[in-house]
Amino acid sequence: MARLFITPREIDLISDLTKEVIKDVAGQKVYYYRVREDLSNVHDVYEESPDKVFDPPVEIEARVEYLPEEIRTNRFGGEEFYSINVFFHERDLLDREIEVRTGDYFSYGDTFFEITSAIVESNVYGQIEHSIGVKVTGKQARIGQIDKTPNGPTGEQYTDEGAVQETFVQQRGFAENRLGTTEDKRQLQEDGKLDKPISKPQEVSPKADKEDEIKSSFYDEI
Repeated sequence: MARLFITPREIDLISDLTKEVIKDVAGQKVYYYRVREDLSNVHDVYEESPDKVFDPPVEIEARVEYLPEEIRTNRFGGEEFYSINVFFHERDLLDREIEVRTGDYFSYGDTFFEITSAIVESNVYGQIEHSIGVKVTGKQARIGQIDKTPNGPTGEQYTDEGAVQETFVQQRGFAENRLGTTEDKRQLQEDGKLDKPISKPQEVSPKADKEDEIKSSFYDEI
């Protein structure tokens, strides 16, 4: 019954709508670090590498379920331990040729996480070849596992550039926006079912007028 009413065009529509929410509305993102097993020195017995080699980080828009930190107490005192759930868009991963793997790392804010599980959340109306997305569970990485400078935004308590994200620009299926290459594809546009948007991607960014009032171009206040 599902295949009678949910055709490939409906699948593309669902994919484009969910991409729109993630890429053009929510604006959450993580930075993905792929471990290069071919370049890392892996121990013959424990099959672990104390000095891992990573590919350059890849920015991926996703839906992030932020969980409060867990307080653990041991003989050395208390410590904060974070875990997090991230939901990646399946079609976006395919378009960008990104394979999410257990054991890789990602950063969200100023914290790095190791991927402990990466599972397909569900399929689309029972069609096994079409999945909605990949649910990734990340546990806070131990000190020394990955020594990288986190990419922003990180937090208001920091003063370095990029600690607070002040500019957000939509993608809307354009290959490029004001910030550069997007690698974004909307299938209905690719197939010629829909035209490219007439208006350019909207953005939220601070603008100062003559009175130095902070405004946003999203509301057409500049």
